[in-house]
Amino acid sequence: MPNPTPHVQILIQHRNSLRDQILQVGDFRPGSLVENYRRCGKPTCHCAKEGERGHGPHWLLTRGVAGKTVSRIIPLEAVEVTKKQIAEHRRFRELVRELVETNDQLCDARLKGSETASPGEAKKGASKKHSMRKSPLR
Repeated sequence: MPNPTPHVQILIQHRNSLRDQILQVGDFRPGSLVENYRRCGKPTCHCAKEGERGHGPHWLLTRGVAGKTVSRIIPLEAVEVTKKQIAEHRRFRELVRELVETNDQLCDARLKGSETASPGEAKKGASKKHSMRKSPLR
């Protein structure tokens, strides 16, 4: 295999850096954290008064699973940790997206490098001769 071009070397270094960053990702989870207030339904409760938000806040972690929205109650003491886990998931997804994009560019650069490395090989459609007609025009 020929020596990689400077462009390919940069892409390889970037890919390796992304791999290292992915290995450093901590605990993560997908979803969104939603603050929710609820009314209990008792007519004499403070939440039944007009203008009241209701009981809460209650925190829900929502995410899509198999085309449906799934919610999970998150205790108040776990809200900050959950926010960090969601942020880490977003970071993980962005790193993976960038890794895929970089690998695509690397594959393209290597493909172009192999085409220019062997100019003696015939390329499809590179023939300059026109083929002879087998039957006369009508």
